[in-house]
Amino acid sequence: MLRLTGGQALVRAWRAEAIGECFGIVGGKMAPLLQAIADEPALRFHGVRHEAAAPMMASAVWRATGRMAVALAEMGPGALNLAAGLGVAANNRLPLLALTTNQHRAASYPHSGMFMDLDTLAVMRPLVKWNASVQDGRRIPQLVRSAFRHALAGAPGPVHLDVPHDVLSSHWDFADDAFEAVPASYRSMGTGAPRAADLAATLERLRGARRPLIVAGGGVLASGAEAALQALAQRLHAPVVTTQMGLDVLAGDSPWCIGQGGLLAGPAALLACHEADLAIAFGCRFSSWFWDEHGPLVRAHTPLVSVNVDAAALGEPAPQVLGLLADAGETLAALLAGLDGHRAVDTGWLGTLQARRAEHRAALDTLADTVADPMHPAALARAVGQALPRDARVVYDGGHTSFWSHDYTPVLAPRTRFHEPGMSQLGFGLPYAIALQLACPGQPVVNITGDGSFGFTLQELDTARRLGTPVVTIVHHNAAWGIIRAGQRRSGFELGTALEGTDHAAIARGFGCHGETVTRPEQVAGALQRALQSGLPSVIDAITTFEPHPASAAFASMNRYGFDALPGA
Repeated sequence: MLRLTGGQALVRAWRAEAIGECFGIVGGKMAPLLQAIADEPALRFHGVRHEAAAPMMASAVWRATGRMAVALAEMGPGALNLAAGLGVAANNRLPLLALTTNQHRAASYPHSGMFMDLDTLAVMRPLVKWNASVQDGRRIPQLVRSAFRHALAGAPGPVHLDVPHDVLSSHWDFADDAFEAVPASYRSMGTGAPRAADLAATLERLRGARRPLIVAGGGVLASGAEAALQALAQRLHAPVVTTQMGLDVLAGDSPWCIGQGGLLAGPAALLACHEADLAIAFGCRFSSWFWDEHGPLVRAHTPLVSVNVDAAALGEPAPQVLGLLADAGETLAALLAGLDGHRAVDTGWLGTLQARRAEHRAALDTLADTVADPMHPAALARAVGQALPRDARVVYDGGHTSFWSHDYTPVLAPRTRFHEPGMSQLGFGLPYAIALQLACPGQPVVNITGDGSFGFTLQELDTARRLGTPVVTIVHHNAAWGIIRAGQRRSGFELGTALEGTDHAAIARGFGCHGETVTRPEQVAGALQRALQSGLPSVIDAITTFEPHPASAAFASMNRYGFDALPGA
C-alpha cells in the first residue's frame, strides 16, 4: 500500500498527463499541496500577483504546446479571483485544471460562517465543463482521471476540483497501482474520424463546387492540421479565411489566404463569404466575430459543410447542409485522400479576391502614412509589425487596439499569433505572454496592448521579472478608453473615459524591468531592439491617438444580430 497526503496524491495523479506547469498564489490552506509540488521534480510552480492571471497563463500553455497546466487558488477570495480569469479558457475552449482548497469538511458544504467561506463549486460551475469536491482523499485518483476525461472530451475546456484543507493534509492509503493508469485506459485518445456517408457526401459537394471557400478555425490548430488545410486549399484552388482562434492557421502571405480574423479580415473575406457556391468550415463555432447584423457571414444561400468535434457547434448559428461530428485533422486527411486532381473550378475567383485584399491593404497604408502628433495607431501598428523578429510570438490584447494589430502583425507560422476572442478579456495579454515565454524559452514574445487593458494586469511585470521571462509589452497609449469615449461622444456625453497622466515606462522600471517611451513610428524599431537586448521584461510606452478602425462599423453591427427579432426592438 501507498500512504500519501492528499496533496501528494494529487501530484502523483497528474503524472499520467505529464503536467509540468502550475500557476497561482501560495496560501496557508494550500500548503500540503505546495509541499508536494516542491518535492516533484517534473513540476514547476510559478507564483503570480493576482489569481486571475493563473488560468490565463494555463490557457496559454495549452494554446502554444497542446499540454494541459494547472491553475491554483486558496479558498474564498483566492477562488473568486481565479474565477475572474477562467473566462479565457471557458469561452475559447482551452483545457486546464483549476484547483482550489476550502474549509475543512466539518465546516464546508454547507459552510458554517467561518471567514473566507465560499461555495466554490457553485462559483466555478458556469465557467467549467465539470467540477467536483473531493470529500474523501481515497477518491483522488478517480476524480483526477474524471477531470482530465471531461477536459479533453469533445470540445475541450477547463475543469475544476475543490479540495478541503483536511483532505489535502490528511494521509490516505492507496493500492500500489492506484496511480499507474495510462490516459488511454480512462479517456478517449482518438480525435474522431468522419462517418463514411458524411465523407462521401462532402466529397461529392467539393467535386461539384466552382467557387469553394474554406473557413479555418481553432480546431485546425488543436488537431495540428495546418499543413493538411493548406494542401486542401491548393487542391481545391480555394480561398481561405480564418477565424480569430485560427489566426495563424496559415501564413498571411499564402496565395490561398484572403484575410484573417473573421469580421476583421477585410472586404475580400466578406465578398468570398457572399459569392462562394460552397463553404466548408473546419473547427469553427461561427462566433460573433464571424457574423454581422444579418447573421453568420456565410449566408443562408451558400451551402455550408461544417466539421467540428463539438456537436453543439453544428448547425447553430450557421445553418448547414452537412454537419460532420469529427476532428478537423482526420477529416482533412480523409478529404485529401478522396479528392482527385481534376476539377472545374473558377480559377479567376481567387485572383479577384486577392486584388480586393490588396486594395484594402493600400487603404490601410494610406492611414499608416498619416503624419500626426500623437502618431496614428495604424502608423504605430505598421512600425511594430515591421520591427518584429521573424520568430516572435505575438499576443494581441486590448479592444480597439487589437484591430490594428490584426492588420499589421505579419502571420508567418502556426501557433505564433494569439488573441482572446471568446471572452475578450482585457488584460489577458501580459500573463499570456509570460506563459508563452515559459513554454518557448529562447524565442521573443511580444504583447501588443492598449493602455486601458494593460492596467488590469500590469502587476504581473513583477511576475515576469521574478520568473526571468523577458517578454516585451508595447502599449498603444492614447490616454483613454478610446472606443468607449468615441461611443459616448456620439451620444452627446463623456464620463469616466480619461486615462491621462500615466507613465507606463516608469512603472516598468519601478518593477525592475526595462521601460522607455516612443512618440514617433521611426523610434519603434530601435526601442524594440533595445528591449529585446536588455534581457529583462520590457515596456515600450508608445504615445498615440485614438482613430476609429475601418472595421469598427462592421464590428459594431454584429451586436444587432437577432435583436430586430425581439419584441419591441
